Amino acid sequence: MTPSPWIARWAPLIAPGSTILDIAAGSGRHTRLFLGRGHHVTAVDRDISRLANLESDPGVEIVSADLEDGSAWPLPARRFGAVVVTNYLHRPLWPALFGALEPGGVLLYETFMVGNERFGEPSNPAFLLRDGELLDVAREGGLSVVAYEATMRSDPSPAMVQRLAARRP
Repeated sequence: MTPSPWIARWAPLIAPGSTILDIAAGSGRHTRLFLGRGHHVTAVDRDISRLANLESDPGVEIVSADLEDGSAWPLPARRFGAVVVTNYLHRPLWPALFGALEPGGVLLYETFMVGNERFGEPSNPAFLLRDGELLDVAREGGLSVVAYEATMRSDPSPAMVQRLAARRP
């Protein structure tokens, strides 16, 4: 699967050789992108079966974790040069995600927002960002916003999304 153009566009913000945290890694499209850029990647997902073909790669750490079941954050005290999240929203994770950024670390985030329900799933408000929410939460979390947009994307399918690139000072 092709990496998100937003993630690929802002990937150069990340310091060379940084370790990347790929949240809800899915099939590993962004894990592969960052491996190809010379980064070590920690890929986290509830279902790691789609990451099985990366298990033998020495640059990848695969972590099986249900981030929504109330369990403790699976990577306590670990810091990363970047945290990458796409097509996933679980608001209670925001403090852990921001806390996982080392100084100078980059947050790259892209997910669905209100208005997406007219295009299909997700349509549940629990999984849709409110107007300006991603921008607000990043600023409240002490991040310096490099780029933000709320837009309708057309590829790979129509959707309403918010996108953010931000840095921990």
